[in-house]
Amino acid sequence: MREQDYLRLLDERAWHPERVAEAAATRRRRPLRGPRDRLLIVAADHPARGALGVAGRPMAMQSRVSLLERLVVALARPGVDGVLATADVIEDLLLLGALDDKIVIGSMNRGGVQGAVFEFDDRFTAYDADSIAGMGLDGGKVLCRIALEDPATVSTLAGCGQAVTELARRGLMAMVEPFWSGRLDGAVRHDLSPEAMIHAISVAQGLGATSARTWLKLPVVPEMERVMESTTLPVLLLGGDPGDLAGEAYDSWRKALRLPGVRGLVVGRTLLYPPGGDVAAAVDAAVSLLEAA
Repeated sequence: MREQDYLRLLDERAWHPERVAEAAATRRRRPLRGPRDRLLIVAADHPARGALGVAGRPMAMQSRVSLLERLVVALARPGVDGVLATADVIEDLLLLGALDDKIVIGSMNRGGVQGAVFEFDDRFTAYDADSIAGMGLDGGKVLCRIALEDPATVSTLAGCGQAVTELARRGLMAMVEPFWSGRLDGAVRHDLSPEAMIHAISVAQGLGATSARTWLKLPVVPEMERVMESTTLPVLLLGGDPGDLAGEAYDSWRKALRLPGVRGLVVGRTLLYPPGGDVAAAVDAAVSLLEAA
């Protein structure tokens, strides 16, 4: 990002807040389905939940300038379809003119702050369906962590179900990210066994008054063929924090992208903070997987 663009962004944030709505109103939109049958969405909603770590570096995402620079590079690469983020990031990208002809998904429940005692009470603190529609976005994403031993799970399920219903009523995608979760030594951990993912999918796809516009965002787990048989909904594969195993992540995506029902990737840190720091090369490698699939 050029220094003049950064300074202009700071000035508009301070003195011209109306330009956010103006940029949203004039953004060129595109259909959900592009020239490919599979989508590549770049995820950038981690900071709003206090999740700033990448590959063992707990503050890797502390710089908003660096994050925006990486997002602008990623979104400009051929084959990238869009972005998933909270309002603060999306509005910065709108002001930078980076979202024309892109799919834009608003992240909705960020109340389950990473490491908090209330992490499973994942309240809707970001976008709601009205604001997503009003800003001309293309859908909303909800995180649905199901912890059988934590009573806060039921309020998260209710909130996710309401979001699915309200997005569908407005003709918008509801992207649901389910996990079968618990605590280990006080920290939230996801059970990534096939059986656990099938349980999570079974609950998640039943949320809301209709599943007509529901998409699932799922990790690649063992026996992915069996996991995919548990749903008829479109599935996007998530990236997560690969640590030092970015190469293994690409291999797992390559195999899973061949499965029926898998419609693409939603990846954040693996592409935005790759080993070696070459965002363009990391994005291009992901695009090549989609094209091969």
